[in-house]
Amino acid sequence: MLDYRSPSVQTLIQQRKWHQLDEFHKIKEIYNFVRDEIRFGYNVDDSIPASQVLKDGYGQCNTKGTLFMALLRSVGIPCRIHGFTIDKKLQKGAMTGFVYLSAPKNIFHSWVEVFYQDRWYELEAFILDVEYLTKLQKMNSECSGAFCGYGVAVSDFKNPVIDWNANNTYIQSEGINQDFGVYDSPDMLLKEHHQEMSAFKNFLFRHIGRHFMNQNVRRIRNLKV
Repeated sequence: MLDYRSPSVQTLIQQRKWHQLDEFHKIKEIYNFVRDEIRFGYNVDDSIPASQVLKDGYGQCNTKGTLFMALLRSVGIPCRIHGFTIDKKLQKGAMTGFVYLSAPKNIFHSWVEVFYQDRWYELEAFILDVEYLTKLQKMNSECSGAFCGYGVAVSDFKNPVIDWNANNTYIQSEGINQDFGVYDSPDMLLKEHHQEMSAFKNFLFRHIGRHFMNQNVRRIRNLKV
């Protein structure tokens, strides 16, 4: 899945000149790219390779994490993946109607951990692009504390920690209800843990449900508020 030698990934790295940066700015620039230029959305499957996420131009926690890791590995930054499940209430609003009702209670989730200056940093807030998150904040301007829904689960909705400056970043961590531990790659994580869903529900998600979810996300991002 971390196919960082693919032509499209290598072309991107050369165009952005990430190889020429110091470690701090390699992490920061790649993090910001994955967060904001790969928009929040739902791909066909968690197991698609990084090059496909790049081609799609959108992703969610697991798929954007795959691209993030591939880009980091390509420029020599050590990283790993940490697997979890989150309560589906976190997705309410992005998921609506029959999609939400039929979704499993526990949604497979992950974040990426990056090794920098002798410590591991937990990076999760690359999941939501700033444009989408800003629209959510404007839609819910009365919220001054915790918020759960639309792909967000944080304790401080007005001031979530989403920028990386040698710190942890979170955007869904308050919804975590099960911890699977850390793995060297998404392939290794998915061999042991994955989204628990019947074949029929998986078919509905791939071909119908995720399109409704992506439509909801685009609608929110395009709202005039």
